[in-house]
Amino acid sequence: MELRQRALEVLRLCDPEEKSAAALDMYAQAARISIATETRLTAPPADTLPGRPARPQLLHHTAVARRSPATPEGRAVLIHAIAHIEFNAINLALDAIWRFAGMPETFYRDWLRVAAEEAKHFRLLRDHLRRQLHHDYGDFPAHQGLWSMCEKTADDIVARIALVPRTLEARGLDATPLIQHKLRQVGTPDALAAVAILDTILREEVGHVAIGNHWYGWLCTRDGLDPVAHYAALVQRYEAPRPKPPLNEAARRAAGFSEAEMRWLQHG
Repeated sequence: MELRQRALEVLRLCDPEEKSAAALDMYAQAARISIATETRLTAPPADTLPGRPARPQLLHHTAVARRSPATPEGRAVLIHAIAHIEFNAINLALDAIWRFAGMPETFYRDWLRVAAEEAKHFRLLRDHLRRQLHHDYGDFPAHQGLWSMCEKTADDIVARIALVPRTLEARGLDATPLIQHKLRQVGTPDALAAVAILDTILREEVGHVAIGNHWYGWLCTRDGLDPVAHYAALVQRYEAPRPKPPLNEAARRAAGFSEAEMRWLQHG
């Protein structure tokens, strides 16, 4: 098995169970997998990326309704939304593996780890939806904001690493404790079980954002770019969202954000 070609094949899979299982299987075989780091793979038709199921229905993010987690239906909507983010995150990691040639082998192994952990997160959340909330992935509408940024940065690896893992995914570091607080206030067994799942996700997402920060710093050093100034330029060029306060400062620092970056994120 060659990792980058296989990542593209898995990215195109439509069934969530099959895709998550394949990502985990790739990671299980990591020690034996070869990586054609210099090969430039031929991109398939854009409308085949990523492979996704017929459901959930995809809407603009402003059209996706939010509901209070005080009700079982509201908690199902919330967990479904997070599961959709994790499903997209599998795709984002796989896309980074196949799309960008010429990086060190450790780059591809890092994103393979991310893809597998995102697959684990998706499965934890989907199982919770089914067992605790009597719903399944696809039962509610979702949005495609994460993949939209993936498409916009398809030709610029620096922008991709700056704006997907360390911007969009880093927002999860800020949002997760707030979500957990609301679920603890609800206090039902399913809500508290969801808090425990989110503990696992938050801990591992710190590592994913750290991988993004590491490779963004590596790319900036390679290309002679100032990380803070170039990040500000990329945010403006690609109209990336700013983080919503309060920031999870401890998690962001643990993920490798510098003090200069923290000041920019807080004050611009």
